[in-house]
Amino acid sequence: MPTQIKFGTSGWRAVMAEDFTFANVRRAVGGIARHVVSQKPQGARALVGRDPRFLGETFCSMAAEILSAHGITPLMVTEPAPTPAFAYAVAQTKADGVINFTASHNPPEYNGIKFSTPDGCPALPEVTRKIESEIEAGDRANSKSEVKSNAGIVQETLDVKAGYLKRLGEIVDLEVIRKANLQVCFDPMWGAARGYSDALLRDAGVSVATVHDYRDVLFGGHAPEPDDHLLNDLREKMRSTGAHIGIATDGDADRFGIVDADGTFLQPNFVIALLFDYLVESRGWKNGVAKSVATTNLINAIAKARGVELYETPVGFKYIGELIMQDKIAIGGEESAGLSIRHHVPEKDGVLAGLLCCEMVARRGKSLGEQLNALRNQVGSYYPRRENFRLTPEVQEKFTKKLRFDPQEFCGHGVSEVVRTDGLKLVFADGSWVCYRLSGTEPVVRVYSEARSGRDLEILSKAAKQWIFE
Repeated sequence: MPTQIKFGTSGWRAVMAEDFTFANVRRAVGGIARHVVSQKPQGARALVGRDPRFLGETFCSMAAEILSAHGITPLMVTEPAPTPAFAYAVAQTKADGVINFTASHNPPEYNGIKFSTPDGCPALPEVTRKIESEIEAGDRANSKSEVKSNAGIVQETLDVKAGYLKRLGEIVDLEVIRKANLQVCFDPMWGAARGYSDALLRDAGVSVATVHDYRDVLFGGHAPEPDDHLLNDLREKMRSTGAHIGIATDGDADRFGIVDADGTFLQPNFVIALLFDYLVESRGWKNGVAKSVATTNLINAIAKARGVELYETPVGFKYIGELIMQDKIAIGGEESAGLSIRHHVPEKDGVLAGLLCCEMVARRGKSLGEQLNALRNQVGSYYPRRENFRLTPEVQEKFTKKLRFDPQEFCGHGVSEVVRTDGLKLVFADGSWVCYRLSGTEPVVRVYSEARSGRDLEILSKAAKQWIFE
């Protein structure tokens, strides 16, 4: 039996040489190709690109071969590029989709495929289900039609960088950053944003220093994830250059990491909240704000204070992307470090997030910590946390059954609201909450907790773990 290929919240990912093999890549791309042809039988075009991972060039060539065999013209992006750059380019070129070989922030032994639809949005579940069905149909047919030599392939090359950077220059006030003499440090984490954030700022006359600005398919021996514990090299560069802010992106640059002038890492929850408040203030946008069910209620408090409609979505940026497409929101974000804004791509954009933080610090003339303290003084303090717990088969079976019921009581506290937007979220009378989401790929439960003080968070976090195993 061939490996079952399942597209999760952000594509299909697997360990190379285990499930991410040449044979399975052919199956996956064949399924995508058949789906694209079902939507546009004649004259379809699809972008093909990658992040800097091992064998990315080879996978792109294979995809071009398979697409051509199905009558689809591949638009080949020859250099690694950010996922949001592909999202922008597919809409601008009016192509029929994007096949992007990336495992995002996963460790270096992984690779993956993200498929984006013609609007630049990550494929919604109804699309990925169709692709999975096409893969299964291809398996049943045992067709060899897509496995051909490179001879006769008709393909075009496409530069996604220039247009994407031009668009970012229209969104971000680079002149404000330059006039403030902001000193910036940038860490692309050996990933796809190399030559993007730093190049745009330098061209605008901003002083930028970089770390990890070269290709390393092993990403320094760890996941290319811009999280607190992996940004010490960025902090050191900030100290040596006197930087006001450090910005980082993950492997495919759809996620961000932000470090304040004093070396403090800002939780993505707080970055999204600050930028929401800043965009309302600086752009006057009050059409709405979106957050995933697992993201901080600090955003709820700002929305109430600013008179802005709040949308709470399931986890997965595609749901926020739909709201951006409908122009219902000024900004949307997830606690896992993904955001985008009005009049931009319906996809997470880590490059944009970092640049907007630079603009916010430059215009307000205050550090991110100072701005966060001011915001807390206005709307209150919120303390969020995310934890993962691995489950034995017995505990997983028992806990899965437990999640089907709406509890009236939680570790001695009454439950005031049960939310099932995604997983099980329990809201308590004081505004604190806990949310449980089972992983679809491993025996893990993700637990999101938020309280109104640090002390209460410790108590809630302990209770949230206890509830799993009791």
